[in-house]
Formats: sequence, C-alpha cells, structure tokens
Amino acid sequence: MLKHARVGELDIEYDELGSGNRPFVLVHGFTGSRDDFADVLEPIAELGRTLVPDLRGHGGTTNPGRGYTLEQLSADLAGFLDATETTKCDLLGHSLGGMVALRFVLAHPERVDSLILMDTSDRSHGVMPGWIHRLIKFATRRIPMRWPLRVLRANRQKLPEPMRRAAEEMGTERYWSRLRTKLEAMDPVAFDVLLDQVMKQQPMTDRLGEIRCPTLVMVGDQDEAFLGSSRRMADHIPDAKLVVFKDAHHSPQIEAPRAWLNAIREHLERART
Repeated sequence: MLKHARVGELDIEYDELGSGNRPFVLVHGFTGSRDDFADVLEPIAELGRTLVPDLRGHGGTTNPGRGYTLEQLSADLAGFLDATETTKCDLLGHSLGGMVALRFVLAHPERVDSLILMDTSDRSHGVMPGWIHRLIKFATRRIPMRWPLRVLRANRQKLPEPMRRAAEEMGTERYWSRLRTKLEAMDPVAFDVLLDQVMKQQPMTDRLGEIRCPTLVMVGDQDEAFLGSSRRMADHIPDAKLVVFKDAHHSPQIEAPRAWLNAIREHLERART
C-alpha cells in the first residue's frame, strides 16, 4: 500500500505491506526508488511488516534541491522511522542505501536489530578523472535524465549478462520503462551531488567493529565494483555473514530473486530468534 510520511521539508513516499511489531525497512540505491523491490515485496511482506521509502530526491519523495549528503539521508531515515512509529527495525541498504544504512546503524545502534548491506561499500568508490566528472555535472544539469538511458539501451549488448537476462525475463519494454521512470523522477541536483558523495565518501572501515547486531553482507558475483568492499565489510563486522550470489550483478533481488529471498528469510530467521 502506497503511503506518505511528513519528515521536515520532505513528503516521503513509501510502500507498506505485511504486519508485525518489528518492521523490515529496505533503502534503495542511487538513481533507484522503492520500485527496485517491487517484484519481491509481496513475498518479503509474508515475513512481517515491510516499509520501503523513496529517498530524498528520488522516486515520489520531495526533490528539495538541497540536503543531498549521506549524513542528511541518514537523518531522513531516522525521521521516517519516527513518523512511522518504528522504534526498532531490521534494516537493508542497497548501494547508496547501504552507505546510508551504515551511517544510520553507527549513529543509532539501538534502533537496528539486524542489518543487511547489499552491493555497497564502507569507503570511497574511487575518483573519476576530472574531465569525466565535469562532463557529468554539465550533462545532468542541462539534458533530460532519460537521455543517458537511451545510450545504455542502444548499447545493451555490452551490459553485464545478469542485467541482459533480467531484462529478457521481466520483458524488455517493462525493464527499460522502469529505469526511465526512476531517472525522470530523480532531481538532477541529487544526481550531481550524491555522485560526489559516493565517489568521495569518508571511509568507515575503522568503525565497522562497532556494529554488534546480526549482519548479512550480500553482493552479486559479477559486481566487481563492490566485491572487494563486501568482503572487507564482512571481515571487519563481528560475526557478519557474507553471501555472494552466482550469476548476479548489482541488483540480486532482480537478477537472482529466488536466491536473494532465501538469503533474506534465513537472515531474518536468525536475527529474530
């Protein structure tokens, strides 16, 4: 069920399904939205109350043109939990959402009963050459967000095989239409600023040992950009479990849904007993 929560200057749009006292909260990644979990939402909701918000500047949530930092997104998450009367939760963060979830659990450990970090990183994702960075900044402020998607689609045979397979299984038009909808909904300012945040984030590696809740780190075996960071986080977080999905790239909930759901069920069963 689609709902809205007022958090400061934001009208946060979110999906809520299922019932129970301890919600499972899923936070999407960069350029994404709650739609990233649409195809697995019903089976997840069978496990209990499930909340899936759109981040600031994404999806149906307000595009305020400011506040696009990892720290502010973490603060937004705290406000969202307050607005939905969620004292504690099981928390999943995907990619950018994982960077937000990591900061949230370190700032509010008492509010996270268990943590899932999916295809994400605890430190800078690298630095682009200056000319590429300047070109992206220029482009995202001056051309429609859907145009880069046209380039990707025109060169789809060069995309990772799990993405091509997922598009075929979902239906090519539906797959690309969903990506276009998410890009068109995103604030270009958020794209510009959050790209900087991801590429230049302060390392959190030295604080991973502070995380004491049951933690699952998951990543696709073909997501080379995040395989190393996933292994590092699993090594540094006490008693964390690492799951690497075969034949998956950056979105295993779409590219390997059966294995992903099994991992989620096993984690929640372990964390809730």
